[in-house]
Amino acid sequence: METMSADPTNQIRIIEWDDMDKRKFYGFGLFLSMTIRVTVYPTTLIKTRLQIQRGTSLYNGTFDAFWKIARQEGARGLYKGFWVNSIYLISGQMYITAYEVSRQQLSGYNNWIKSLVGGGVASLVGQGISVPIDVVSQHLMLQGQGKDRRKQLQKERVMFGKAKAVIVELFRRDGVAGFYRGFFASMLTTIPNSALWWPFYHFYAQQLASVAPSYIPHLMLQAVAGPLAAATANTLTNPMDIVRARLQVEGGKSIVKKFKQLYVEEGLWGFSKGLSARIIGSMPTTFVIVIGYETLKKLSLRSDLAHTRQW
Repeated sequence: METMSADPTNQIRIIEWDDMDKRKFYGFGLFLSMTIRVTVYPTTLIKTRLQIQRGTSLYNGTFDAFWKIARQEGARGLYKGFWVNSIYLISGQMYITAYEVSRQQLSGYNNWIKSLVGGGVASLVGQGISVPIDVVSQHLMLQGQGKDRRKQLQKERVMFGKAKAVIVELFRRDGVAGFYRGFFASMLTTIPNSALWWPFYHFYAQQLASVAPSYIPHLMLQAVAGPLAAATANTLTNPMDIVRARLQVEGGKSIVKKFKQLYVEEGLWGFSKGLSARIIGSMPTTFVIVIGYETLKKLSLRSDLAHTRQW
């Protein structure tokens, strides 16, 4: 009886920047990015609320938060701040361009170095846009939590209910600096996370390809590698992500003081707050993103190279 065995030579050929038609890349990219953002936004909102709350004052975990928000605030409550957050589409295009161009500039180095440096550079480039968006959208995400949406509606409209009101209030209170709360902390979170995700992603993809039967599509292996890399990177960077969120919403300048405050109030367990939401959110999110991104790259391949890559 014939068996189907793994093919150790079944390696995934990465599509590089020079291999793609840039008009196709940006055109398809905007559509895919918006589709993905609509799908995964509720998990981002839940993660933010869990990280900002003290102890379990409002929500007792990810699923409890989901049901309470849906019941008390309606489906729209899961998309508070969405339109402000959608400006990330610009940041996303800048991010991926910086990553691909960085890989191109480091073509003489091995893939681990190209991915690590490229991921870090891409994250740094995106921060100028993404941090102000984060600050505004996080304030919007926190509105009305723990209260019945019908009772809060009028109050929100008067006080802090729309993006314009949030922006005006932040500027009045703190000036331009108010939009960059936790900027340094944000860089310490997103840069390592991005720098770690890309090399782990390629590592897991190649490891899976080396043990998987050759008939399994590479896209399937990459879709599995993405969530594995996300879980690894999120676990390593979660403590800094909590501090970043608190600096941006609560204010303050000292990262060390925020770490100490979190430890005093909640102990070591406090550093894992929101981790399950990050992982639960990031795994399906990354699954969708990887399928979208790798499909985008394959669709954007120059016509003379289309036959050189396996789906």
